[in-house]
Amino acid sequence: MKSLFFSLLIVATTTLQANSVELMLESYQSDGAGPFSVEQGRQAWERSVVDKKSGKSRSCSDCHTDDLGKPGRHVKTGKRIEPLAPSANAKRLTDPKQIRKWFKRNCKWTWGRVCTPQERGDLLLFLQQH
Repeated sequence: MKSLFFSLLIVATTTLQANSVELMLESYQSDGAGPFSVEQGRQAWERSVVDKKSGKSRSCSDCHTDDLGKPGRHVKTGKRIEPLAPSANAKRLTDPKQIRKWFKRNCKWTWGRVCTPQERGDLLLFLQQH
C-alpha cells in the first residue's frame, strides 16, 4: 500500500510541476517571449554579473551550486537552500506563485535587475531538465 501511495504521489507531483511550468511559459509567451531554449537557460544560469555595491561577481550557482541536485547555501545569509532540481526536490517548480516570487527576488539579487520573460522561460526549461 505504501508503495502504491508513493508512486501516485510521484506521478501527481510530476504532473503538477509540468502544469506549473507550462502555465508560466504560456504567461511569458503572452508577454512576447519565446521560443524558449534550454541552452540559453544554461547560459543565463552560468552568467556572472558584477554587483555594483560590493564589486563582487555573482551568478546563480554561487548560492545553488553547480549541482542542482544538491543543497546550496545563500552566500550572504548562510541560509540553506534545498536542491533546485525537481528530480531531487519534488516541490520545485510546482507553484507558480513561488516561481514568480523567487525569480523576482533572485534576479534582482544576482543580476541587479528583474529577469526578462525570455530569461525566465529559458531558465525554467533549463531547471526543469534537472
